[in-house]
Amino acid sequence: MTSTKEIKNQINSVINTKKITKAMEMVAISKMRKTEERMRLGRPYCEIIGKVIHHILQGNLEYKHSYLESRNIKRACIIIVSTDRGLCGSLNTNLFKQVLFKIQDFAKINIPCDLILFGLKSLSVFKLYSGSIISSVTKLGEKPEISKLIGSIKIFLEKYQKNEIDRVFIAYNKFQNKLLQYPTISQLLPLHSEKKILYKKKINWDYLYEPESKLILDTLFDRYIESQIYQGILENIASEQAARMVAMKTATDNSGNRIQELQLVYNKIRQANITQELTEIISGASAVSAD
Repeated sequence: MTSTKEIKNQINSVINTKKITKAMEMVAISKMRKTEERMRLGRPYCEIIGKVIHHILQGNLEYKHSYLESRNIKRACIIIVSTDRGLCGSLNTNLFKQVLFKIQDFAKINIPCDLILFGLKSLSVFKLYSGSIISSVTKLGEKPEISKLIGSIKIFLEKYQKNEIDRVFIAYNKFQNKLLQYPTISQLLPLHSEKKILYKKKINWDYLYEPESKLILDTLFDRYIESQIYQGILENIASEQAARMVAMKTATDNSGNRIQELQLVYNKIRQANITQELTEIISGASAVSAD
């Protein structure tokens, strides 16, 4: 039978755990506010540059950029954005499942996938996978710097321009609200417009560029790719803090429930011990009086 001392030790252990999870919950709340604000500040730029790209794709461009070429898929590349730390519920797990499904779909039609990994969790999981990891970046922190990403971005852009890869996707957790973050996989290259505009008659038009279309479009398309990746990382960081806040709150609540359960067990055992001692005393007294 478990002793009251053992139960008391378990209660103290759970109380200490509850203090830790409560502290981590408060830290996550503080960080979430900052990361959410940083993420929302980045959205307008992404939306505006996305509209510019969308409008450009509706025209008949004289300069045919390689990012606009739709070609047969022989090799794909997936950029996976994960967290560096754990204790954020199933955030990373749900994302990795979607990525693995995507990889399996390509594998069924004999298309290999190169991987670019952002975050320690993705590195620890996909280094065990037989796919080709062409670049990885870890420890981006709550304030990621675009300079840390440029090297990895250049790698897959050069491979795409050399026809070594034919599709590029980015996988990250999109922040909807404090309680909902969902895994997203979107196509980066080739550039395509998700909105379909139906014209009554086809109109061929193009911009007037100064100084030249090649220089402007090369720069614009590169900035667009960089902005999409950077915003995806900001979304994932905000999702991480929100998921950690929820996970730590759940852990704190579960610790409180566990403490109550152990307290009931402790009281029952203590009551049983007292009853047993009283029974022994009364039995002893009865035996003495009988003598």
